[in-house]
Amino acid sequence: MKRSLTLLAGLLATVSLAGPAALFNGKDLTGWKVADMTEGGAVIAHTNGIVECGFGNPMTGIAYTNPVPTMNYELSLQAMRVAGMDFFCALTLPVETNFCTVVIGGWGGSLCGISSVDYADASENQWGEGVDLQNERWYTLRVRVTPGVLQVFLDEDVYRARVEFESSSRFSLRSGSDIDKTLPLGLATYRTRAFWRNFTLTPITELKAGDKPLGE
Repeated sequence: MKRSLTLLAGLLATVSLAGPAALFNGKDLTGWKVADMTEGGAVIAHTNGIVECGFGNPMTGIAYTNPVPTMNYELSLQAMRVAGMDFFCALTLPVETNFCTVVIGGWGGSLCGISSVDYADASENQWGEGVDLQNERWYTLRVRVTPGVLQVFLDEDVYRARVEFESSSRFSLRSGSDIDKTLPLGLATYRTRAFWRNFTLTPITELKAGDKPLGE
């Protein structure tokens, strides 16, 4: 009986390690730092699990302070633009040795895209798309990073993007902004008050069809 309980405990530990890890602890900003942005706004962790990001002039953001994977992982979070008319979620993340930012609601409030791909930001590359995004509504963002493929899903079908790459050098951060201060993993807003919650990181242990480059 004791051996069976030990085996069960080991199995549960394995499942836990392979499952989603919460990046917000629901009570404070442990594991995060407020990004040192010019005239950044206040960032408050509420006890209901919501992290509130205040208006910046122009940007406010936070950066994760723990180690993060660079491949075979999925990020998921919910984001809401409470007030303002620009991006309420700029998720900066690693792709192997490089980084990029998934922008939701930028360039006046509607543009979703990836900054940057082939040194073209979200307003200039083929993955940028105008979307009718509403204030005071929760949106769920998922990003999957697997060998040769970056995928983005906003509410699964409100906005989708898929970038195939042979080298992570295709990705870079938008120059001339403070977004690099959210490295290696971070969130930011632009002249906007936002709520974020349910931010998780899940290791990808089994590739799905969409995780592989076409033809493989």
